[in-house]
Amino acid sequence: MRLRNPDRIIEVSGPRTVPDLLRSLEIVPEAVLVIRDATLLTRDEELEEHDELEVRPVLSGGAGGPGS
Repeated sequence: MRLRNPDRIIEVSGPRTVPDLLRSLEIVPEAVLVIRDATLLTRDEELEEHDELEVRPVLSGGAGGPGS
């Protein structure tokens, strides 16, 4: 499996779900988005050994309140 952002290749045995992979990498699943082939993955997606994934931090924000 290849992870981008940061770019690294990791060995993963057998199929896993997104949260299983993130926990094994000590990444909080709620803090990131996982993307495969330009598609945002849901938490129940199965990952395969040949997958190339992009892990992006979740950013939130929006318009400021009055006076900003």
